[in-house]
Amino acid sequence: METNLTEVYLDNSATTRCSERAKDLMVKVLMEDYGNPSSLHMKGVEAENYIKEAKKKIAKTLKVDEKEILFTSGGTESNNTALIGAALANKRAGNHIITTSIEHASVSAVAGYLEELGFRVTYLKVDADGIISLDELREAVCEDTILVSMMMVNNEIGAVEPIEEAIKVIKEKNPNTLVHVDAIQAYGKYRIFPKKLGIDMLSVSGHKIHAPKGTGFLFIKDKTKVKPLIYGGGQQKGMRSGTENVPGVAALGEAAEEIYENFEEKIDHLYQIKQRFVEGVLKIEGVSVNGKTGRDSAPQIVSVSIDGVRSEVMLHTLEDRKIYVSAGSACSSNKPSVSHTLTNIGLKGSLLDSTIRFSFSVHTTEEEIGYALEVMNEVVPKLRRYTRK
Repeated sequence: METNLTEVYLDNSATTRCSERAKDLMVKVLMEDYGNPSSLHMKGVEAENYIKEAKKKIAKTLKVDEKEILFTSGGTESNNTALIGAALANKRAGNHIITTSIEHASVSAVAGYLEELGFRVTYLKVDADGIISLDELREAVCEDTILVSMMMVNNEIGAVEPIEEAIKVIKEKNPNTLVHVDAIQAYGKYRIFPKKLGIDMLSVSGHKIHAPKGTGFLFIKDKTKVKPLIYGGGQQKGMRSGTENVPGVAALGEAAEEIYENFEEKIDHLYQIKQRFVEGVLKIEGVSVNGKTGRDSAPQIVSVSIDGVRSEVMLHTLEDRKIYVSAGSACSSNKPSVSHTLTNIGLKGSLLDSTIRFSFSVHTTEEEIGYALEVMNEVVPKLRRYTRK
């Protein structure tokens, strides 16, 4: 099996390669325009202008006001700020929070922490495709519900939640309930307009959209009550004290602008390679795909279960061929554990430790997909025979 490919990176939901444009701007800020944005002299003003420009670029992609963008260190901080900040700021209005049973740990772990503080948390169940029930949501919302937090795209199986319909249900039952959307796997893959949808807070991570790691933002709708998690010098209007990561912020703004250029063409490409991969991998005996796989699923994620082959064995076998994938959610730790997403969609026990995630980016090529399928066709039967001995 000959190929000119040096590596095939199919773990883009864990992180993406930084774009050239984002990298070049970041280096310029690091090396030339390195002032502290709080400084009153010209170097400080130059730095502050990069932050303003990044806000402008990001706000344009969401059709929101620039003042509604709060820069963070990434998705985890954005989610923590949204949940803890909103819960503490609105606890006089009620103590009930709703989330789903398949959230990323940066939401589910926070929900557990809020329970320790005395908040009541409802975890919505999902069906075999990872989709919540709107009827269960309607039943759960009450006059004490101050916050509903749910992901738009699940990071493991690519399930797309009915966010628009869910928000209508929530606001009809309790107009005062805040809605937070974890859009970490959705931003850059969908056009998201929070004002139109009724979203109060929305989390985004930079390194999922070809910006540097350690960058992200939280959209907070104007007049939404959220307490800061970090206190100090009063930067970002007191919502997140500490000197801003100007090089990272500038690069994030550039990546956000870039990801939405020629957007439909990029998404069509992603769905095209996803369809080819799904069709190819399902031809291999004992291989199944979890969740939906068409345009009603996320364009970049495919969860594959390989009966009789452990996830870690499959991951390292592919790694030997310079194909990089993940087992479970790579964001949580480098030691895969049983996935609560796979458990909650009802995946049978024998497959829980036999599932890997392939995730694509706009730079993933047909050649890379073809090579990955060739290798899978070759190694899966061999690994299964070895396992059965």
